[in-house]
Amino acid sequence: MKQGLFITFEGPEKSGKSTQAALLSEYLIESGFNVVFVREPGSTKIGEKIRDILLDTGNPEMSDMSEMLLYMAARAQLVSEVIGPELKKGRVVLCDRFLDSTLAYQGYGCGLNKEMILKVGHWATFGVKPDLTLLLDFWASSANLKKHRSPDRIEMRPDIFHEKVRRGYFHLAKNEPKRIKVVRVEQTLEETQAKIREIVSKCLLKRSLARKAQ
Repeated sequence: MKQGLFITFEGPEKSGKSTQAALLSEYLIESGFNVVFVREPGSTKIGEKIRDILLDTGNPEMSDMSEMLLYMAARAQLVSEVIGPELKKGRVVLCDRFLDSTLAYQGYGCGLNKEMILKVGHWATFGVKPDLTLLLDFWASSANLKKHRSPDRIEMRPDIFHEKVRRGYFHLAKNEPKRIKVVRVEQTLEETQAKIREIVSKCLLKRSLARKAQ
């Protein structure tokens, strides 16, 4: 039933996902596309409340399973309320994180069963899957994460956790090279954005050619 284009941004902490997604959104709008930009968890009233719970450093007792299910709950609400309806309208939906994040963080990072995460994820997303995922390759140590501002509950975790997450992302990209494109973060925003626009333009061209062939 999906008619639009679903693009997600993934990557470790401080990889610049939100900034790059916002820049791409501006570019696509200027190019004449109808674009919706959302973030995970969040972008709905319920999702934002769940986000506050998940990132609150005052919740150190939260179990890995509870964490995973809360992310899924926020995702289910976002797909039901925003992503699904907007895709049916034929719009381009840009999402800062999606199911790959849960696989990387709670699967590879926390050690939860990845097959279980996939099953719950398929159910929570109503089967909606990104057409293209941009994985920003960047590394920031936990010490650096704590320098810029008050770190959230996830950012507070040690380097070994964040390294597991990063390796997990690369494993996901290796398994799905057609969907997940690794973008190395360059020294300037403009250089990284240029890479992203090139990848997205190719995806849009393929989508256009496919529709003409139908």
